[in-house]
Amino acid sequence: MIDFTEEQLERYSRHIILKDVGIQGQAKLLQAKVLIIGAGGLGAPIAFYLAAAGVGEIGIVDNDVVDLSNLQRQIIHFTADVDSPKVESAKAKMLAINPDIKVNTHSLFINHENVRELIRDYDFIVDGTDNFGTKFLINDACILENKPYSHGGILRFTGQTMTVEPKKSACYRCVFREPPPANSVPTCSQAGVLGAIAGMLGTMQATETLKWITGVGNLLTDQLLSFDAKTMDFRKVTLKRQHDCPVCGDDPLITEVSEAEVPLCDLKAKKG
Repeated sequence: MIDFTEEQLERYSRHIILKDVGIQGQAKLLQAKVLIIGAGGLGAPIAFYLAAAGVGEIGIVDNDVVDLSNLQRQIIHFTADVDSPKVESAKAKMLAINPDIKVNTHSLFINHENVRELIRDYDFIVDGTDNFGTKFLINDACILENKPYSHGGILRFTGQTMTVEPKKSACYRCVFREPPPANSVPTCSQAGVLGAIAGMLGTMQATETLKWITGVGNLLTDQLLSFDAKTMDFRKVTLKRQHDCPVCGDDPLITEVSEAEVPLCDLKAKKG
């Protein structure tokens, strides 16, 4: 058990007095290691909330620099950060809100050559990326490395998320078997996205991460939660692990990760 300082007891007091979390739950958070892939619209609120919550070690992956057009939704970056590496901008804000934690920056493009090694040292992975190819890459790597993870995607006024526990619940390929054809789905840069949607979805993913670490509540496993902010309609689709899934099925065909560069933003799923 962690020997909490007086400052930590005050900083995390609202968690500690929370019946389902308490001192033991906060200790789990401080001992946890989470990797956030993407420091953009989803990664920004995820990083803020995990840092504030006291997740002890957080890695953040992104090879991009801050652009002025990012600031409409990527709230961890400020105007003065334009042209700075996103991972360094994010790290500065995370440590500013909580110097109690460790932040590892990975300023690189995630691909089939580095993804498995990158996720191996972390307990839980959060997908905050914005293209189909990387989402399938993350899913396959997490299944092969037996790493639980949170999936998230946004477009225009809509968002979706699910949590994957390898070999226990439906994975991304169980729901979306293969990426759609290239250029068949617009990207967020082509179709647009309401800035606050990233905050809505990102905080859901951060919540799932904290729940997984502390063991509180029921995860979004075998469920796809989607919402339409125009109407504030939320919907859950029940999923089922597919025994013929090419990566997590009974006789998997995928035993190594590979590249698949296709744009994100298909928000329709198959029911289990």
